Amino acid sequence: MDARSIIASLRRGETLSEDQLRWFAQGLADFTVSDAQAGAFAMAVCLRGLGAEGRRALTLAMRDSGDVLSWDLDGPVLDKHSTGGVGDCVSLLLAPALAECGAYVPMISGRGLGHTGGTLDKMEAIPGVTTQVPQDRLVEIMREAGCAIVSATAQIAPADKRLYAIRDVTSTVESLDLITASILSKKLAASPDGLVLDVKLGSGAFMKTMDEARALATSLSETANAVGCKTSAVITDMNQPLVPSLGNALEVAEVMKILTSDHRGPLVDISAALGGVLLANAGLAADEQEGAKRIVDAVTSSRAAERFGRMVAAVGGPLGFVQDWRRFLPEANVISEVRATKSGYVTAIDGEQLGLAVVRLGGGRMVESDQVNPAVGLSELVRLGQKVEVGMPLAVVHAAREEAADAAEATLRSAIKIAPDATAIPELIHERIA
Repeated sequence: MDARSIIASLRRGETLSEDQLRWFAQGLADFTVSDAQAGAFAMAVCLRGLGAEGRRALTLAMRDSGDVLSWDLDGPVLDKHSTGGVGDCVSLLLAPALAECGAYVPMISGRGLGHTGGTLDKMEAIPGVTTQVPQDRLVEIMREAGCAIVSATAQIAPADKRLYAIRDVTSTVESLDLITASILSKKLAASPDGLVLDVKLGSGAFMKTMDEARALATSLSETANAVGCKTSAVITDMNQPLVPSLGNALEVAEVMKILTSDHRGPLVDISAALGGVLLANAGLAADEQEGAKRIVDAVTSSRAAERFGRMVAAVGGPLGFVQDWRRFLPEANVISEVRATKSGYVTAIDGEQLGLAVVRLGGGRMVESDQVNPAVGLSELVRLGQKVEVGMPLAVVHAAREEAADAAEATLRSAIKIAPDATAIPELIHERIA
């Protein structure tokens, strides 16, 4: 086999065999396949698709391109993954809450992709934190803290590591086949006993319609269950950010506000719904409702905050981060308010445009070699349904330079729609797929 013939077959719409997909995944891992060929393969998959069997075969091939972890722990290993959104920092809240409820959570996460933020980039906004953890150290962290948010090592799904970066810069992110294989190859390599998938729907998500979201949720859950991992999916709303901030350090700050208070809001509600599914499926709760209550109790009692602090310290962060987090998080050079020029109600928020504004501020990557500025982003963003008057703040821009702040302001104004009459706010949770 060779990369050229496989790409040509895919371009012609032919069905690739399991052996062909396994060969190509191994070629990604050992660099037999070039970057150009990887980009061509990704584009061909976007245009032609692989089908259900091809998705399953590519997922397993990418998982098996590297190591598959094994565990010897006194509780279930649970994990969660989001398909990507803006202002989505559920993982930072849910991982320590699950650990406090008796689970072990080795959460292998990703960096920013397209307009969406990356959990690893958020963790690394905390000074000293490294998300590159050797496998033997990851086992130690599980015993010390019960949870860790880390990157895939070079030995975990190396085929996905290459393809993930190439997808981000070749406009091949929005592919059901590639998203399924990318997510599950890393997640299944961590050998979880249970998995919940947070499939985002709306303006800030990759999936803009219910049909698209349902197709992805079904693809992910069916593929994971087919290889023996008990998996459920929840379709959640992303027509506005989950927290009123976008940007790595700013989103960490939102999580810390919640963990160190009894505050409730969309982030807690979604974390509880996802965690409730996991705890019920793993036998750590009688049902999803009891599981959700256990997650909320862990968050509002500050027990999850203590667990978060242990996790941060275990990956190199400050020992006193939870007690004095405001002192540690970086701040932008330029901070400016964007004020409303007309009165009315916020009726729409284009999350994708806001996410791209943060990327252009330096909070994400335009090319894979870009360095992320953890301090930049947007905060104090208005919410859907909120009434605003002329002169009221719509958001606060955090930028490195004045000209970057001006560009972000222009994008923000076009992304937020204000109308005379209020409209219905979408439900937070749209559908559950067992």
